[in-house]
Amino acid sequence: MAIERVLSAEEKNPAENSFNAALRPQSLSECIGQENVREKLRIAVEAASRRDEPLEHILFYGPPGLGKTTFANIIAREMNAAIRVTSGPALAKQGDIMGLLSNVNTGDIVFIDEIHRLNSAVEEFIYPAMEDFKVDFTVDSGLHAKTINFPLKRFTLIGATTRAGLLSSPLRSRFGMLYHLEYYKVDELAEIVNRSADMLGLKGSQEAIRLIAARSRRTPRIANRLLKRVRDYAQVKGSGELTTEIVNKSLEMERIDSAGLDQLDRSFLKSLITVYGGGPAGIEAIAATLGEERDTLEDVVEPYLLQEGFLRRTKRGREATPLAYSHLGISPQAPNNQPLFE
Repeated sequence: MAIERVLSAEEKNPAENSFNAALRPQSLSECIGQENVREKLRIAVEAASRRDEPLEHILFYGPPGLGKTTFANIIAREMNAAIRVTSGPALAKQGDIMGLLSNVNTGDIVFIDEIHRLNSAVEEFIYPAMEDFKVDFTVDSGLHAKTINFPLKRFTLIGATTRAGLLSSPLRSRFGMLYHLEYYKVDELAEIVNRSADMLGLKGSQEAIRLIAARSRRTPRIANRLLKRVRDYAQVKGSGELTTEIVNKSLEMERIDSAGLDQLDRSFLKSLITVYGGGPAGIEAIAATLGEERDTLEDVVEPYLLQEGFLRRTKRGREATPLAYSHLGISPQAPNNQPLFE
């Protein structure tokens, strides 16, 4: 049975989506972190504005919750352009993308989240739209079939993906700008939590703010979710202010430990160690043991464990590191029952 996660970087419901949207920065100057990406975008936006032309197509890729949607909305705002938002799974057939693109105006932004999930027929239909701003579609069939060329107004396609490796080479090559969003530093997350707390009218110590940041898996969306949980706890169990005691008790209740690991993270590592001897073990085997989907483990569990040094991914499979053993308080044992790590 899948474990419900507070630390998932995916948005859970429309209410959380609205909550996050209210806290998002509205301009590049308001953004915190991703400095290299911000500077490149600032230059690209200013240059396109001076030439009075749309931006090149843009691809954002990286783990979930790092700001891909936020950047797309900011770009639209800075370019004074309308933005049309959709996702790869929503564009199931050529007619879906035709209906979307036929209504765009010059300079509009078309944002496709999860663009790696476009099916091949829709993807190929998009190629001439991105390259030549036209689409060719066939009406009727058999002897009566004919191809109609439909010109489009110049628009900017912004794609977002957590799995850039699944994008086909032809699609990837049609993006003029490709930006990798990286995990945030704890100092940057502390700034983000501070900003969000101010917007929510919350008072708290810098130590409490930093505690939230340190357990947020270096992801702004998770930081804001934890802030919301801590706020609720503070209002019910405390005075409403954020203190280190309130933060610790709130996150302990959510089973989030000092390293920012939750129940699923610890279950993953513990299974790898106790069931598979620390590895190497295949991801399918681990997924079956945990009762989780392989994609869930690869997309939302492993990236952080790899980044923080709890996990190694090798050609033979996944391996737990000495840090994983230490964090779980498990003594590594060799086949002769002698400690593996001194």
